[in-house]
Amino acid sequence: MGLTQNYKLNLIQWYPGHIAKAEKALQENLKKVDVVLEVRDARIPITTHHPHVPEWVGNKPRILVINRFDMVLPVVRQAWEKWFQSHDEVPYFTNAQQGQGVNAVAKAAQEAGVSLNERRKSRGMLPRPIRAVVIGFPNVGKSALINRLLNRRVVESAARPGVTRQLRWVRISDQLDLLDAPGVIPAKLEDQEAALKLAICDDIGEASYDKQLIAAGLVDIITYLEATNPEYLPKQPLRSRYELEPGNLTGDEYLHALADHKYNGDVERAARQLLTDYRKGMLGSIPLELPVQFAGN
Repeated sequence: MGLTQNYKLNLIQWYPGHIAKAEKALQENLKKVDVVLEVRDARIPITTHHPHVPEWVGNKPRILVINRFDMVLPVVRQAWEKWFQSHDEVPYFTNAQQGQGVNAVAKAAQEAGVSLNERRKSRGMLPRPIRAVVIGFPNVGKSALINRLLNRRVVESAARPGVTRQLRWVRISDQLDLLDAPGVIPAKLEDQEAALKLAICDDIGEASYDKQLIAAGLVDIITYLEATNPEYLPKQPLRSRYELEPGNLTGDEYLHALADHKYNGDVERAARQLLTDYRKGMLGSIPLELPVQFAGN
């Protein structure tokens, strides 16, 4: 899209030490698991795919969980479903906060491990629970998914990246043990467009970026998608929320106009409000990437 050539994220705290440790511990623990649940964010399902996942997972069964499907329109979900299926992947769409789609994920994890116990039985060994791990970027909803699988709150879950710091096993049922792993992000994210989307969705820590740049980037993405694929967005989300039409304004110009229009010229406050409104769904269900943009992949 070329939207982000001017956005330079402050990468100072991009790769905190606990994530480096978590990545090492995760690789060790992956040797002990039978099935991997990879959780991604429905608003950015390509950007929230960690490039090392295929290498980490190897030959183990991997279940693709697209969380927060409630934050995109049904037409977007259907389009992604088709796109993933065309790439020989079966996506499981969930809204972990409300529990939608979670039972199907648990069933898929157990089924993926059936052959393990068949092999054990053939060697005269007793069956054991399937060991699964939940991996993904920080704040994509991994802990909320585990809490739903358990039907009780045992894993701290909060709307900020980096809450899960320790690796721990939790028993879901007689058939399934689950390892909750801290979120892992790539050591360097050269792609500034991906970094921008992660920041907008609150999937990286706030210390890593300038809110005004990110809010302006959000406006640019919304106006770009409105111009190219309006059928995937609610109608005029910015105008509906703020009574201010973006027209031909750049994201930065719109942010300043919004500050003058609503917040007594306070640009930082306007930026904060825009990001909060997007994250809470107050602008409607807006994806930041669409399968049509990855048609050649």
